[in-house]
Amino acid sequence: MYDQFYGFSGRPFQLTPDPAFYFESGTHRKAMSYLGYGLAQGEGFIVITGDVGAGKTTLVGHLMNTIDANRLTAVKLVSTQVEGDDLLRLVAEQFGLEWEGQSKAELIRAMEQYLREQARAGRRTLLIVDEGQNLAISALEELRMLSNFQLGGHSLLQIFLLGQPEFRQTLFHSPTLEQLRQRVIATHHLDPMEPEEVEPYILHRLGKVGWTGNPSFSPEAFELIFDYSGGVPRKLNVLVSRLLLFGAVEELHRISGHHVRSVIAEIEADRGIDEATLAPAPVEEVVELAAAMAPVAVPTAPTEWPPATPDAAPFAAPAPADPPAVDPEQLAALHEQIARLEARISEQDDALRRVLDLLIEWVERDPENAPNPARSQVWAA
Repeated sequence: MYDQFYGFSGRPFQLTPDPAFYFESGTHRKAMSYLGYGLAQGEGFIVITGDVGAGKTTLVGHLMNTIDANRLTAVKLVSTQVEGDDLLRLVAEQFGLEWEGQSKAELIRAMEQYLREQARAGRRTLLIVDEGQNLAISALEELRMLSNFQLGGHSLLQIFLLGQPEFRQTLFHSPTLEQLRQRVIATHHLDPMEPEEVEPYILHRLGKVGWTGNPSFSPEAFELIFDYSGGVPRKLNVLVSRLLLFGAVEELHRISGHHVRSVIAEIEADRGIDEATLAPAPVEEVVELAAAMAPVAVPTAPTEWPPATPDAAPFAAPAPADPPAVDPEQLAALHEQIARLEARISEQDDALRRVLDLLIEWVERDPENAPNPARSQVWAA
């Protein structure tokens, strides 16, 4: 929707990584330097880590776009929580090799043959493994084994490992990975962007879709965007995307600090609803509350006065009644009723989200359907 309102050729702040929007911040420039150094060496492991949303995938996509396919065959593998043998099958599949029904020894021979053929054709081979924090120790050991392949004293395979910060802990502190550590020739951690990089980053991505100054941003807006996002690209993209949608709905041509605060408040309110209001109470709490609210049986008065108990004082207060025993069948029925209520709440929540998605899609297809403040006032009147 906002891309139509502002005349953009696309959406510059989508969450899907797009190398076309690559921005070379200081930390990304260093990472590219290490990757370039690694490519020049043609061997060993290069390790790049960063927090979620730091731009690792975009960085790799940009690198892939700069590679000459005639000289370097690069394949990318997004790893999952697999052991060594399964990783070999995944790598073989990326190389275009048949792996079904193959033993481990046959797979290794087929991959070595493939790498030798690439080398004889004058091409080096690069394997990029993303989400390295998901790899088991055995999988990392298999990668080290693949890096042993050589032809004429030259390595046949170079490996880039990308992962979240915990991957560094696994790689550099696991006693069983000492041999792999000795093959790491460079490593870099992607830090968040600096405050002064936020404005160039936003304007760079806007410029990729034909931005000509509409909307403009106040200096305070850039400051607040950095404060909220912490300089993490993905968090920044989420916020600026919401800002542009807000600006289109409100027909704004300049985004100020006040507007940024309003959108941040909306995001935080959405999170509060998702995490608190929409979350059903635990069954145990509901059962406790129901038990506390259950009617208490009140003892009836004796049929004769004074009570027919010789030792009892004529005016003594009756002893408090024991709490009623819990009927297991009633408790099971209460659990079942609570489960049905929770299921209905979940169904209503899903239905509400589907309606909101359809509404947003409808508005985005036809910008004339977008709410207009003046029109809303007339309707309200």
